[in-house]
Amino acid sequence: MTYSPSLSSGFTFAKNRSSFISPQSGMCSFCTQECNGTCELSQAAVLGAQTVYPMTTGNNQIASEKDYPIDFSHFNINGRMFGARGAEATQDEATIFNVNLERTYGTINPVKMTMPVILPALIKLNWQDYFAGAAMAGVTCVIGEHARNNEPNLKIENNKVTDFPLLGKALDCFRKYDRGYGQIVLQCNVDDDLMGVPRIAIQRYGAEAIEIKFGQAAKGTQPVIRVKDLETALERQRAGNVVHPDPSDASVQAAYQDGICPNFYTYGRLPLWTEDTLMAHIDELRDMGAKNIYFKMAGFDRADIEQVLRIACNARVDMVTFDGAGGGSGYSPSKMMNEWSLPTICLEHAVVDICRQLVSEGLTLPAMVMTGGFASEDQVFKGLAYGQGHVLAIGLCRASMAAAMTAKKIGDQIRSGNVPDRFKAYGSTVEEIFCDLPDLRAIYGTRANDFSTGAIGVFSYLNKIAFGLKHFAALNRKFNLDLLDRTDLIPLTAEARALMTDQWFMPRN
Repeated sequence: MTYSPSLSSGFTFAKNRSSFISPQSGMCSFCTQECNGTCELSQAAVLGAQTVYPMTTGNNQIASEKDYPIDFSHFNINGRMFGARGAEATQDEATIFNVNLERTYGTINPVKMTMPVILPALIKLNWQDYFAGAAMAGVTCVIGEHARNNEPNLKIENNKVTDFPLLGKALDCFRKYDRGYGQIVLQCNVDDDLMGVPRIAIQRYGAEAIEIKFGQAAKGTQPVIRVKDLETALERQRAGNVVHPDPSDASVQAAYQDGICPNFYTYGRLPLWTEDTLMAHIDELRDMGAKNIYFKMAGFDRADIEQVLRIACNARVDMVTFDGAGGGSGYSPSKMMNEWSLPTICLEHAVVDICRQLVSEGLTLPAMVMTGGFASEDQVFKGLAYGQGHVLAIGLCRASMAAAMTAKKIGDQIRSGNVPDRFKAYGSTVEEIFCDLPDLRAIYGTRANDFSTGAIGVFSYLNKIAFGLKHFAALNRKFNLDLLDRTDLIPLTAEARALMTDQWFMPRN
């Protein structure tokens, strides 16, 4: 059997012509010269190097299509009958309404959240409601890397960003609804650092937290993007990007004018930190005024994971988010999305093992977050339980953005008088149809009736996650999430049992 997709893909809208597939290659087993070109190979034959990347970016999100040999579906959730932990063992006290979902993290500046969820880095699609909904729900959210590339009014002087209005707007999306829970964080990559984005974010726009990006499951390297012409290539170079070939080179410009210049590509620089340079960078961010420091890490080699965590401990980093294979939302190479990195549950297993070792050495850990393919409350519960007390929260990225997009569209339809058939039974107005609006009004008053339905959608989706978590916690008679562990999970398959009993990974040298 094969776990990899065929050469049909939502990344490219490519389709295999035949229903007869060669499992090993993903090609049609019967390939004919009469085919007019529908699969990924035919696209590559015409479009070339571009097809390494998804062809369906823009107003879309994209996730891995690989059916990994193990994921959280290989576990069921346990249940218990007697007693209660974290609440009085009485029928009036041991209820779902008394399950404590609140989380607090932060080594220097504590941050409290209403539930064990964060919204990982994005700066595309309906980001306004993504950040606003996070504030309404009381959870932390992250502005994605390269946000400056989305800024039409970006100003640069002496290779440093001097004006970045979009960043202020993004921060305000959260701050407008901030109710004392969660935090909005700016993620910065190497190019952002070189262009001075952290400094202007903190000192002009009031950003309080910076996330340093090492990588994510779908993007172990930085993106390479084809540039259409010389003028755009020069513009991208002035904006601080690596452009190949060098558009400012006179010989390259001459070749372009003669029609013999190869394609221009921009490239995001790789993070090549050492412990010394990283510690110095963190000190510099704190000197600028950053109150909290975050890391974003992926399923790299376990030695790299351990090194990053040791640095995080020594630098008193507040949170490290680990992104496993299976998720995705951005502009990442198709095969990298499917074929690179540790699947999320395997990554979590490795992280927990390393955490256990670091604690035994007396180190104080940052908050740990797992993300990558989570979308429902059962998955969130399983991720928390598998963390053995070391995982503080779960990242819900694509799912939260889906809530932001669909709720905005549905709200627009309702307000225009075109109520979708599916929701007509609930009423004819936003106030009647969006069922969790009373909970928002209890927090913000009647002005909540005028909130963007996209942001209401994010709040409502996360409210559903929280409500479901309370049910699973009460089912296990655990009324504080600090009590969750792997005894709350039932392995269903040989793969699940092997992972749980440390027989999945090869022994480390």
